[in-house]
Amino acid sequence: MNMILAVFRSRAQALDCVSLLKKNGVSAGAVSTPAEANVGCGISVRIGTFDLPRARQILSRGNYSAFVGYYRAETKYGRTFVSRV
Repeated sequence: MNMILAVFRSRAQALDCVSLLKKNGVSAGAVSTPAEANVGCGISVRIGTFDLPRARQILSRGNYSAFVGYYRAETKYGRTFVSRV
């Protein structure tokens, strides 16, 4: 598993962001935030790696006060590694 996550501190804003991205043609979905991230409300927005530039542009216009940042989540050898993008 390799994905980009937009992490929020608010479930409502995370779900609103999923809907905003989908309306603008970006493939996105709500997923559980990996515990290894140690941040957020438990729900993040999954974004395809190739959609990241477009998603950044859309989110910058969204005025989300609970937005924490973008993280890359990778699963290797049965462990999840999370790093800030």
